[in-house]
Amino acid sequence: MIARVRAGEPEAYAELVRAHTGLALRAAAALGAGADAEDVVQQAFFKAYCSLGRFRDGAAFKPWLLSIVANETRNTVRTAVRQRTLAGREAALVEAEPLIPESADPAAAALEVERRTALLTALEGLGEDHRLVVTYRYLLEMDESETAQALGWPRGTVKSRLNRALRKLGRLLPEFEPREGSRGSEASGNAGDAEGLGGPRGRKTRGGGEERE
Repeated sequence: MIARVRAGEPEAYAELVRAHTGLALRAAAALGAGADAEDVVQQAFFKAYCSLGRFRDGAAFKPWLLSIVANETRNTVRTAVRQRTLAGREAALVEAEPLIPESADPAAAALEVERRTALLTALEGLGEDHRLVVTYRYLLEMDESETAQALGWPRGTVKSRLNRALRKLGRLLPEFEPREGSRGSEASGNAGDAEGLGGPRGRKTRGGGEERE
């Protein structure tokens, strides 16, 4: 696809834009662009197009694009000199791309909305690096390799910062725990390699087992 764009096919880049617009909007909204998310994404696609000459052959387009979206979001937020509210972020995130199917069970859907809102609230208590790594891995559902490329960090840095971020989230959000075994998880037996957030933590029973609440 990139080769087609470089060869001068305008429709090829239009296909890339259509395929990645939803994810780019979610990224901008989750990172704080708020009402400016569409402008941020439009500018990011323009800069990506102008920078295709520096795009490395064989590299993944998605994390490369999202790194540009993240930079544009940071610039926009700094220029605006105003704080985005949690409600604004959540509304923009939901509007950008539906996260819960209409056919979902109402009770399950309500729990998912509550869980994501609680996560966004807790993210406000993290530093920028920890907030970024959790956003990319959980809200944008990127795997460890994609997250590393998007943020420009070594994979080991992604893993260590994610582990520290999860420990902080565990203190800020004690009623939730990581959910293991989802897409993109490079499971190694610790919380930092789990994907998503699960339901309430279980209680230890007298026999040493765990009783789910």
